[in-house]
Amino acid sequence: MNDMFYMKKALQLAVKGKLTTDPNPNVGCIIVKDGLIVGKGWHKKQGDSHAEIIALKMAGDLAHGSTVYLTLEPCNHYGNTPPCCPQLLISKIKKIVIATIDPNPEVSGKGITFLKKNGILVSYGILEKEAQNINQRFFKRMITGLPWLQLKLGISIDGRIALHNGDSKWITSHESRKDVHNFRSQNQAILSTSISIIRDNPSLNIRYINTNPKNNIKKYQQPIRIIIDSKNRIKPNHPTIKINTGDIWLIRLYKDNQKWPNHVKQIVSLESNKQINLLQLFLLLRKKNINSIWIEAGGTLSGALIEQNLIDELILYISPKILGQTAKPMFILQKMFKINQIKQFYFAQVNKLHTDIRIILKKNKTYNISFTQYK
Repeated sequence: MNDMFYMKKALQLAVKGKLTTDPNPNVGCIIVKDGLIVGKGWHKKQGDSHAEIIALKMAGDLAHGSTVYLTLEPCNHYGNTPPCCPQLLISKIKKIVIATIDPNPEVSGKGITFLKKNGILVSYGILEKEAQNINQRFFKRMITGLPWLQLKLGISIDGRIALHNGDSKWITSHESRKDVHNFRSQNQAILSTSISIIRDNPSLNIRYINTNPKNNIKKYQQPIRIIIDSKNRIKPNHPTIKINTGDIWLIRLYKDNQKWPNHVKQIVSLESNKQINLLQLFLLLRKKNINSIWIEAGGTLSGALIEQNLIDELILYISPKILGQTAKPMFILQKMFKINQIKQFYFAQVNKLHTDIRIILKKNKTYNISFTQYK
């Protein structure tokens, strides 16, 4: 067996934590001795043991002289759990194969340096791109200071999101609406606007995950519900506020003095022309350890996000219905007069969902870890 074989096994373990590890990365570990797997582990959630610690406990004394396959560089600092590098040293492993260096400045390169200085053979770069891709949200936050942003829109075949009077229930099929919950479950937060909240009274939570009927919804983290409310339109008695399935953050230019439930927080963000500055908002959310945000909003916010190049993935649910030219467009954009001014995405995936089509578009043709960095 070769390094790539065992690293693939470690990656398969890592993805098991994709719904529960935020804001931490997904990490898997395999320990091999004399051609046999003697230990394996994966990180389940923040505060729990890291993948390599779980694998070392399983291996016990068999870890002595073994080779460890780890999808992400081990930490050598105290966080919510003790550092992993000293435990690897105590276990007397012979070699460690690492898929990718950790982009977290507190970790990056320091774990590898520690292990090398203490006589452990270290190699890295095996299936590096695959390891980065399963943690693309974590990598983006660490490198750029911005969360991974997915914008979802349910549209008619002529690109409209609601009739001229705002009626939009339901453009897309029941199967499409169920599918949305799978995406919601993969994000730390769901973002919308006060206008959408007042118009539609959405719950903005996870109510079912249809990838596996046996899944228990209670074991998944409910996303933080973030509402941009620059004019303080949302009141404590609003139906969405009364649904207490987790935290709600009201993003405002100033706080009010009303009595809010304990699960609601008012957060003041920087303004731009008496509106929330979107870039500064997402930088603020990064500081709150938000890796990824699922966005459900109307044409105004959607258009602003597209124009500011903030969206990483665009998720379109397209219904074979026609709403006509008086209906509301999915993007409200400034006028453009040259083709080279237009915004472009790339088709990543197309699926049929009952009567609808789901299209996933990405900003980049292929995933590229060299993000633009924001201060």
